[in-house]
Amino acid sequence: MTHDTYFRLLDGFHSARVLVIGDVMLDRFVYGSVERISPEAPIPVIHVDRQSDMPGGAANVARNVAAMGARAILLGVVGDDAHASDLRVQIGASPEIASELIIDASRPTTVKTRYVAEGQQVMRADRESRSELDADVEQRLLAAFVRALGEVSVVLLSDYAKGVLSISVTRVVIDTALKAGTIVIVDPKTRDFAKYRGATVIKPNRAELQVACGHPCSTQDEVVAGARLVLAQGICGALVVTRGKDGMSVIGSDDTTVHLRSAAQQVFDVSGAGDTAMAALALGIAAGGRIVDAAALANIAAGLAVGKRGTATVSTGEMIAELQPTDPGQKAQKVLSLESMLHLVGRWRDQNLKIAFTNGCFDLLHPGHIALLEHARRAADRLIVGLNADSSVRRLKGPNRPVQSEVARATVLAAMGSVDAVVIFSDDEPLELIDKISPDVLVKGADYQPEQVVGADLVISRGGKVLLAPLVPGHSTANTVKRAASSST
Repeated sequence: MTHDTYFRLLDGFHSARVLVIGDVMLDRFVYGSVERISPEAPIPVIHVDRQSDMPGGAANVARNVAAMGARAILLGVVGDDAHASDLRVQIGASPEIASELIIDASRPTTVKTRYVAEGQQVMRADRESRSELDADVEQRLLAAFVRALGEVSVVLLSDYAKGVLSISVTRVVIDTALKAGTIVIVDPKTRDFAKYRGATVIKPNRAELQVACGHPCSTQDEVVAGARLVLAQGICGALVVTRGKDGMSVIGSDDTTVHLRSAAQQVFDVSGAGDTAMAALALGIAAGGRIVDAAALANIAAGLAVGKRGTATVSTGEMIAELQPTDPGQKAQKVLSLESMLHLVGRWRDQNLKIAFTNGCFDLLHPGHIALLEHARRAADRLIVGLNADSSVRRLKGPNRPVQSEVARATVLAAMGSVDAVVIFSDDEPLELIDKISPDVLVKGADYQPEQVVGADLVISRGGKVLLAPLVPGHSTANTVKRAASSST
């Protein structure tokens, strides 16, 4: 896949809408330290420092869809308990997710509690029910599915074998989606893939494929042979098999066989990496990509996810930062991850170059933006722009913004001669970026007062300065959007 194709597909994530149905759960991480072995049994005693909750299972797939700039509809089942409330709070932190969680008082909300000491997971405790849904709950779930189906282009089945995606529910979901002409992608957790007959793509890991096909899947050739056995039964159109450190394989009913090497640079935690890959695969297909191209993006996303602690998400900004031009004649990539940005900053410091930093949404670039960037660049030798991710813009500006995806906005900024580097951030404010980059000059528009500029006190305390750039009258993104909306009515 060409560099331009990657960017085109990533840009398409912004307009995608995906329905995720399956086993939602709460991922709870309990962090602490081990200083002794229990006198009661040969087990470590964990001194607990803190606890962190995250959406897990199907909810983590939806969370990754949202982090990648798309919209998700999430359907699942929870218990009538405090853990369900905790899960709703975590899902609610992503406004791009519209969730409908059906309450089943007869079962607990699924919770996976991981105990972590000195960066290592020492134990996991699961609270769950694997029984199938009662008929009433099943019907309520399917009714919600039918209501939501017309709003999406892709349906994801996130099956963790907790009882929600029974054979009957799965059959109705797939058949209804296919009748509507909707793509169906499955993350399986069952011994018999025939349950998913009719799916567009099934995404098992190597162990799941081995159980389903009944043959070893240790080697690349064995994975292909196992996938061909599944395809020969006419169950799906293609399999995307994740193979851990060995990467990912795409095997299609049209004789496609493509192997992708792992994109992981380092592995801290594999929790939820399959969910991240699932989200990227679905969005790549929703954006019009071939399955092979979408799988290549999923491979990049999974490689980024395992380099993070906990049940992590990956943004399109991070994926862009991993893409470097393959043509020697192309200019160096300006859109960088924070890690790559800090390496670049270090080189600039070694050259005694002064660094300026500014930030914003930069949606629909206008003369006011250009004047700000040029003013900032004149104040230093290099200019770094912090760009709000799509999820951040929606929180700040409302559900109809941004007009352009973070991929498009970053691409336009990177094309500016006044801009030397762009880093996309998901927080509402760029304080972490400013702290780590430690710019010599912090630049904002003159509609701010110095004390209102985020990070101003930090920069000044380190010997830097705050610069307020003059405004260009009559230009703002909000007014541009309003004019465009009024002219179209």
